[in-house]
Amino acid sequence: MKYTADGLYASRRSPVMARNIVSTSQPLAAQAGLRMLAAGGNAADAALAAAITLPVVEPTGNGLGSDAFAIIWDGKELHGLNASGRAPAAWSPERFAGQDKMPQRGWESVTVPGAVSAWRAISDKFGKLPFEKLFEPAIEYASKGFAVSPIIAHLWENGAKILHDKPGFAEAFMPGGRAPKAGELFVNPAMAESLRDIAQTGGDSFYKGRLAEKIVAHAREHGAALSAEDLANHTVDWCGTISQSYGDVVLHEIPPNGQGISALMALGILRHCQLEQFGPDDPEALHLEIEAMKLAFADLHTYVADLDHMRDVTVDHLLSDDYLKSRAALIDPARAQDFKAGAPKHGGTVYVTAADEDGMMVSFIQSNYLGFGSGVVVPGTSISLQNRGFGFSLTPGHPNEVAGGKRPFQTIIPAFLMGSDGNPVMSFGVMGGPMQAQGHVQMTLRTQLWGQDPQTAADAPRWQAISGLEVAVEHVLGEETIAALRAKGHHILVETPDQTNFGFGGAQLIAKTDAGYVAGSDPRKDGCAVGF
Repeated sequence: MKYTADGLYASRRSPVMARNIVSTSQPLAAQAGLRMLAAGGNAADAALAAAITLPVVEPTGNGLGSDAFAIIWDGKELHGLNASGRAPAAWSPERFAGQDKMPQRGWESVTVPGAVSAWRAISDKFGKLPFEKLFEPAIEYASKGFAVSPIIAHLWENGAKILHDKPGFAEAFMPGGRAPKAGELFVNPAMAESLRDIAQTGGDSFYKGRLAEKIVAHAREHGAALSAEDLANHTVDWCGTISQSYGDVVLHEIPPNGQGISALMALGILRHCQLEQFGPDDPEALHLEIEAMKLAFADLHTYVADLDHMRDVTVDHLLSDDYLKSRAALIDPARAQDFKAGAPKHGGTVYVTAADEDGMMVSFIQSNYLGFGSGVVVPGTSISLQNRGFGFSLTPGHPNEVAGGKRPFQTIIPAFLMGSDGNPVMSFGVMGGPMQAQGHVQMTLRTQLWGQDPQTAADAPRWQAISGLEVAVEHVLGEETIAALRAKGHHILVETPDQTNFGFGGAQLIAKTDAGYVAGSDPRKDGCAVGF
């Protein structure tokens, strides 16, 4: 691993090195996690305290009504958690008949929220501190207020323009009729009370108690299908992980219903592309990475759904090395292509990572999906609800077709790298919708193939395959590199310096070293890594 402080990329941040570290997208949340470590807690306690604080200080990316996933190294074994919610039992294709796609906002986009259940499940299985203690920083910021940071203020204003008329939104997030400005104190007493209720009941209030009653009453008032039974029947799954080796490391992802499998497919394709002959910013390498990701996405959107509904094409089919080698053979080193799905069977998020001196490492992600999610906020609670129902398909017979009790396709994915020797290497994640799997590939290659430290990898310019031949890149990629990619047929969309484009996500990484840990945090958001 190469440690650089020479301004190789736009940011001049140095990586954070310590025996105990928390890295996330908002400094107050990172400090909340560090408080738990200082109080005798472990990495699980730290990650949870940060995650619980993020709906307060960064409501633009997540809320009490989010979904969540986690990968946890407990010092001996890797664990995967799927806490995403399912569709209301009353949903069916007929409910959405006549529509081209699922609703993007409002109650008809809301599935059962899973984040609160993730907090409780992780605390019960791995935490050292009492569950209630994890809520202390979040309740403090909600009840006493916090100064809104500039990037979040910008996203808040954008969200308010779109969602101001959604049920309950203005009451919770537009005091005085507008979004708070950067530097203004924002106080959220309703969220403080909801957090106290969740803390005191171990999350039961959210699914079976007072808060559940409020959620269901609001749903009923607006003709939504979400019922008390839907909330009460929610369960999390300790699902393990799926993986793909690349060189001396193994990338682990959560099994579908998420997009993590596409990162594994892309890495599997790149194993057959001799990527090591190029440098990390060489247009030849970028071209191969982009093409591999496009191939993986073509299959992802055709075959991936709730694991219980992937009966024809399975995870094993998609990760077969023979199949991925055949996909790699489709890549033309000289020319970009618009790939279609293959035949593998022949015949809008916040991220937290934490690590402690006892060896535990946590990769945790939660999200409302598109900014504030559905835009629906339960009155008197500040519970903003995700819009994960938008991830379902309305195509008849598609494995991801909407159905009651089914999990929709998810974009949020935590990542974890293990060494081929069975030891942990890095806990990391990249926020930003379809950017996440692409970011996992880019972070893995930068840190493991090209030896960049976590901060340098987070600082480096990113690309994102959009659709067809379209690829978005950050302007700092450089004119010559962009020209070389265009010469290969890529339709390049460039983010210019005067744009505020968050489509490239925000990365947080913690790598294990002999001396402890080294962390990187993303300058594209208010990323912050703290440790001792």
